[in-house]
Amino acid sequence: MSGATLATSLAEAARRVEQGDPDRFAATMATPAALRDRLWPLYAANIEIARAPWASSEPMIGEMRLQWWVDGLEALAATGRAPDHEIGASLLPLRACAAGLARIAEARRRDCWREGFSTAEALNDYLRATSGELFSLAGEALGSVETEALRDYGTAAGMAAWLRAAPELSLRGWQPLPESGEGAGALAGAALAGLTAAEKRLRHADRAARVAILPAWQARSVLRRALRTRGAGPLDGSEFARRFGLVRACFRL
Repeated sequence: MSGATLATSLAEAARRVEQGDPDRFAATMATPAALRDRLWPLYAANIEIARAPWASSEPMIGEMRLQWWVDGLEALAATGRAPDHEIGASLLPLRACAAGLARIAEARRRDCWREGFSTAEALNDYLRATSGELFSLAGEALGSVETEALRDYGTAAGMAAWLRAAPELSLRGWQPLPESGEGAGALAGAALAGLTAAEKRLRHADRAARVAILPAWQARSVLRRALRTRGAGPLDGSEFARRFGLVRACFRL
């Protein structure tokens, strides 16, 4: 790929993150500029994978879109050939992460069928395979050795994002809470414990790991609100609190 093609693909990846995941975009913009090009393609690919099951009301269409990503990412991992996509060239430097992204796509298959979760453990396994995997891959892309601690951290942060998205998921016909009866408060409490444990393991971690967890700067406050309100009511804070929280998190880099 030419430099211009790679530059164009990176710009497209950044644009997709800005439009599709504003919080992750803000966090990435707050990281050192030299690291951003390792993160834009990863996050953009995750957005495209997450969107695929919702592109049609027909589950098989979603399955086909996900399979396209699985095939493309597995080919990238095996042969170094970029997926034929606007962000494909930007993924070439992240060949080592391609198999992990393919695993995220595989885990998203249940999204196509709007499958609920029988237990809290099943939901947690799903979040570990999606959000947890993404945080681990971000660490890997940045050169961190703390990939397992990042996976645990990302799983807990994924629960915060899941509870924030629960009202929208319900409107889309997906039951977000486990059939076994655990409510938002119980889920938030368990996730808070997991977040705290992972933070202790990452307290003296390499700087790459601290950069990788920056997109979850709101996770603790979201989980605390969910625990306090049991999920009844909005879980987001004010815009001021959002911005201040990111600034405070940046001081820990």
